[in-house]
Amino acid sequence: MTELQRLLLAYDEHRAANRACALASVVDVAGSAYRRPGARMLVTEDGQLTGAISGGCLEGDARRRARQTIRQRRPSVVTYDSTDPEDDLQFGAALGCQGIVQILLEPLDFTDPDNPLELLRRWAEGVEEPAVVATVFSLAGAQAPAQMGERLLLLPDGTVQGTLPASTELYDTILSDARAALQAVQPATRQYAVGAGTVRVCLEILRPPVRLTVYGAGNDVQPLVRLAAGLGWRVQVVDGRPVQAQPARFPNAELVRVLPLAEVGAEPYDTRFALLMTHNYYYDLAVLSHLLHAPTQYIGLLGPRKKYERLLTDLQKKEPAADELLAGRLHSPIGLNLGAETPEEIALSIVAEIQAVLAGRPAGFLRDSPHPIHPPLHSDGPLQAEGRVDAVCEL
Repeated sequence: MTELQRLLLAYDEHRAANRACALASVVDVAGSAYRRPGARMLVTEDGQLTGAISGGCLEGDARRRARQTIRQRRPSVVTYDSTDPEDDLQFGAALGCQGIVQILLEPLDFTDPDNPLELLRRWAEGVEEPAVVATVFSLAGAQAPAQMGERLLLLPDGTVQGTLPASTELYDTILSDARAALQAVQPATRQYAVGAGTVRVCLEILRPPVRLTVYGAGNDVQPLVRLAAGLGWRVQVVDGRPVQAQPARFPNAELVRVLPLAEVGAEPYDTRFALLMTHNYYYDLAVLSHLLHAPTQYIGLLGPRKKYERLLTDLQKKEPAADELLAGRLHSPIGLNLGAETPEEIALSIVAEIQAVLAGRPAGFLRDSPHPIHPPLHSDGPLQAEGRVDAVCEL
C-alpha cells in the first residue's frame, strides 16, 4: 500500500466517524531535509497521525499546530529552520539536517469534493500515468487572485481539476508551468509576481505505483512479493503451473494467474517491470522473446550469467537484433551485489535494484557518492524563513 493509499484509507475511516482532520504537507525545502515536497501527514482532532513529514522530529509540533488549524478552520504555513546546527541542536527541533522545511497545514472539509485528499483520490484511483498537482502555499504583499491551499490538478490526458480560480493570468501561468513539469516529469517550486506581491506554488509530480509482473510462482517469489507490495507496488504473479499459481500462496499480490507456456506470446504488453523467476529454461525463453519488442523498462532474469548467454544465443536465431533490443533493459544476474543467499536476502537485492533503476541512481554506498542524497529542487527563488519555529523532538 502506498503512502497516499494509507492516507485515503485513514481519511475514509475518520470521515465515517465524523472525526475532524487536518492535512500537513511538505511544500518547500531548502538544504537538507528527510522528506521532500509532497510528503503528507493526516492529523485528527484527538491527535491520531497517519503518514510522515519528517524522520519523526517535526511530527509532534506539527500535530499541535494541525489541531489548532482544525479549531481555527483556516490554513497556515509553518517554517522549520535547522540551518544553524549548533543552535538547532541546543534549542530547536534537534533535526541536525541543516535545512529549511515549510509545512502547509489545512483543515479538511468532508463535504468538499475538491478538498486536498479527494482531489488526489481522483488521480490515485485508476490513473496509470504521472500527473501534476500545483498548490498555492505562500502569499505576500498585494491581494492575489488565489488563496492559500488552492490547487490545480493536471491529469495525464490534459484534464484540469481543482479549486484554483480559472480565467485569470495567474491560473494560465501556473497551468503552463504544470504542463512543462509534467512533460519533464520534474517537480519545482515557482514564484509569481502579482501586482506588488508574490505567490509561491509547489508543483508536485504524482507518480503511479510501480507495476511489476513476476513470471514464476516458486517459494522464492513469496518474500519478493511481500517486500514489493509493502512498498506499494502493484504485483502480479504469472506461472504455467496451476498448483503453484495459487492466490493463497501470494496474498499480497494484486493478481495471481495461470499462463500456459503456449499462451505466453499472446500476452498484452501491460507491464513496465518484469522478473523472470520460473526456474524453467523454456518458459523464460518464451517470456524473454515476448518482451523483446515490449516497452518494458526493466527485465530481470534470475540465474547465472551462462543461462543468459544461452538464452541470448537461442533468441538471436529468430531475432538477430535481440542483443540490441535488450540492451540496457535486461539485468542478469539479477539484483544488487549484497552477498544475498536466502530467498529473503535475494528478494531484497532484486527490489533494491529495481528501485535504483526507477530512480535513475547507480546504487552503491551513499558515503561514496559525491552528490546529495536528493536531487536539488527547481525553484524560482530562495525559500523565505521568516517566523522560524522551534520544535522539540519527541522521539
